[in-house]
Amino acid sequence: MASTNEGVTVTLSEELTWRGFVNQTTFDDITALDGDSRKFYFGVDPSGHGMQIGNLATAMMLRHLMARGHQAYLLVGGATGMIGDPDGKLDERNLNAVEEIAGNKAEIERQYRQVFSGQLFEVVDNYDWFKNINYLSFLREVGKHVPMSMMLGREFIQARLGEGGNGISYAEFSYSLIQGYDFLHLYREHGVTLQVCGADQWGNSIAGVDMIRRIEGGEAHVLSAPLIINKATGRKFGKTEGGTIWLDPELTSVFKFYQFWLNVDDEGVIDYMKVYTLLSKNEVETIASEHAAAPERRSAQRRLAWEITKIVHGEDRARAAEQATRVLFGGEAFNPSDEGVVSILKTEIPVVGLNQFVTDILQAAEIVKSKGEARRLISGGAISINGLKIAEDINVEEVSLIKKGKNTFILVN
Repeated sequence: MASTNEGVTVTLSEELTWRGFVNQTTFDDITALDGDSRKFYFGVDPSGHGMQIGNLATAMMLRHLMARGHQAYLLVGGATGMIGDPDGKLDERNLNAVEEIAGNKAEIERQYRQVFSGQLFEVVDNYDWFKNINYLSFLREVGKHVPMSMMLGREFIQARLGEGGNGISYAEFSYSLIQGYDFLHLYREHGVTLQVCGADQWGNSIAGVDMIRRIEGGEAHVLSAPLIINKATGRKFGKTEGGTIWLDPELTSVFKFYQFWLNVDDEGVIDYMKVYTLLSKNEVETIASEHAAAPERRSAQRRLAWEITKIVHGEDRARAAEQATRVLFGGEAFNPSDEGVVSILKTEIPVVGLNQFVTDILQAAEIVKSKGEARRLISGGAISINGLKIAEDINVEEVSLIKKGKNTFILVN
């Protein structure tokens, strides 16, 4: 399957290769994806509250598969989330409460519907097929066909069981069997022959391929997205001093999400654009040329922040985050009637009620320690309201943005 990119025919394998998505795969040749439509699946466990930007990199790869006619099954791991993937963990996970898992499942499904808006897909939950499975039947049907050598060969298993390791429970040891069975079930019930996953899920995904071969005599494949690395630090992309960057706006606000992308490093911004946006090759190359000529303008970062915030949070919230950034840091006038911007600012800066004098507002926001200090700032021209410096203490009766110095703000609302 091919698409036209500014008049040039581009195959799916060429698109994925150019964007840097081609990583480990069981295909002999990635061009196998250029053939007939396949059914594939991708899953996220509700052990956390939805996806973070590591998952998002893989999700963006799915967008390209969907756009070329491959059929997607997006899995919410209601069953696997009750155990938690032990891969990469030095210690046993704490089990999440059933109520927490239910909330996380709902958030993952919401994120699926936002990120894949306009695409055709089916959401499935592996709890639906695990809840009625008999333990003895599972051992006979599945466990009997899985060699211990395959499970014991996993690096994290050896690390947990080896000298100095912290051990592993039977539940976590069995996690790859559960995930492998997901692939087997989807193969049987829906004809799914491809699992798409993050680089850290390669071992678990291979377990499913092996089950399908051993139990059904069928052929299935895995395609993993690469681990995205911050070129400036050499660390996993998305891990910041402030913590993980989540898609859930309750965990990472829309404004902070936008700011994260706005502040990515010059060295990696174009690579991130290839992975995290749907911009064409010509568009990206044009932006790359502009960025190389004047990196100080950060035009590439601004476009990246806009595109990915639009995909994850919708155009209205992306516009509000962009406008709030201009108001706070770009010298643009504050419009009190812009509800989107006001809503953003409420989550990011101190908020003080209306009908108070500026000296009281500064004190309430803990910007100053006394009214005397507040009056000195006003007389010194350090305080502005909606971009206009004030020379005397006044009562603020309308929604306003007060600014002290260069980067200290208060929303009066």
